[in-house]
Amino acid sequence: MILAHFLVLLLFIALGARLGGIGIAFAGGAGVLVLGFLGATPGDLPMQVIVFIMVVIYAASAMQVAGGVDYLVNLTDRLLRAHPKYLAVLAPVVTYLLTFAASTGQVSFATMPVIVEVAKENNIRPTRSLSVGVAGSLLGITASPISAAVVFLSGKLEEDGTGWTFIDLILVSIPATFLGTLVTAVIFMIWDRARGYDKLDAVPEYQRRLAAGEVAPAKHELRPVAPGARRSVVIFVIALVAVLTYSILISEKVGVITDPVMDAGQCRISVMLAAAGAILVGCGADPRKVPASSIFRTGMSACACILGVAWLGTTFMTANKDWIQAHLGEALAGRPWLFAILVVVASSLLYSQAASTKALFPTALAIGVAPATVVACFPATSSLFILPTYPTLLAAVELDDTGSTHLGKRFFDHPFLIPGLMATGLSVVFGFALAAVVV
Repeated sequence: MILAHFLVLLLFIALGARLGGIGIAFAGGAGVLVLGFLGATPGDLPMQVIVFIMVVIYAASAMQVAGGVDYLVNLTDRLLRAHPKYLAVLAPVVTYLLTFAASTGQVSFATMPVIVEVAKENNIRPTRSLSVGVAGSLLGITASPISAAVVFLSGKLEEDGTGWTFIDLILVSIPATFLGTLVTAVIFMIWDRARGYDKLDAVPEYQRRLAAGEVAPAKHELRPVAPGARRSVVIFVIALVAVLTYSILISEKVGVITDPVMDAGQCRISVMLAAAGAILVGCGADPRKVPASSIFRTGMSACACILGVAWLGTTFMTANKDWIQAHLGEALAGRPWLFAILVVVASSLLYSQAASTKALFPTALAIGVAPATVVACFPATSSLFILPTYPTLLAAVELDDTGSTHLGKRFFDHPFLIPGLMATGLSVVFGFALAAVVV
């Protein structure tokens, strides 16, 4: 029966990928329906994860309407133009940090045109900056203290009495993912320069487009910033720090607040909603424009996709937990690298770090995978770059009008695969090293 369930899982994920966009959500729900007909009891709805994502989207959308995203993009513009020689390193660091702070990769979308413009002005091939930048943005989710994936996993680790707390998780995930992104960027920058791969004028497609007038001339135009833009960023950052501080104070390891009024998840929800309100009141943002913002639209679509895909994945894992424990439990528990590969493969299909965490990690803990292994492999949930259908990849290709960034003729021959695997793999390696000393 597990084979039939697995084929249904793959069929509807493939159907969702073919539909694209919010169609992934619809396919996931249909897949749960078919699994139900085959006798599988539907798994828990990922409503908590979705609410965690929604409240951050609300706050980030309010910040965008107030001009905060434009303000951050201008800061990025100044940084990259001040040091164009190191664009291949600075671009991924920026996308990582922006995602880390905002807990949504949608913010990094706005930096991609800046990366391309700086690359064109300095005869730099933008492909590597964009490809490692995409990987950095994805890894930033598994480091962000307010991301749904981090909050859910830390809560599960504490609920199961593993000895791992919120503090322990971020003490591993933040440095592991940052180092994975940084080291990957440095390695590829050195490698590309040694091969002469970094020069834009050496790309035939760029020369063809340039001759045909298909490449827009490089331009340096800072975005106009609304009066309350900087203030909105400050409010958002204060909210981030508040959530992080409260989560630390109530954790078992610190225990400053021993009988908290609300848990970390409730704090996240209330603080981010309050931050969104404060931005509307204090920064002159129009609440009617929030639902029309790009972050809101994309974020709500992502929530719908998680609802369908995560529910489908959880249903499969719950229905077959006994079989998995009997046949794979010992192998996964004794071979951490095998669990890491499983997370990479599954995450490439589930389209979301939060969905992968919800679907895979509770079952992994239940069948005996060591908590330290679960924490070390957590960055592997960012393997959304493997299939060339993820929105961030498609946006990077579309925004690079030089033609140097393209998906190729075969399914896996795209420029995001190797940098993404390297950054994710190094993050997992660093995660194992850090997990060995944290707890």
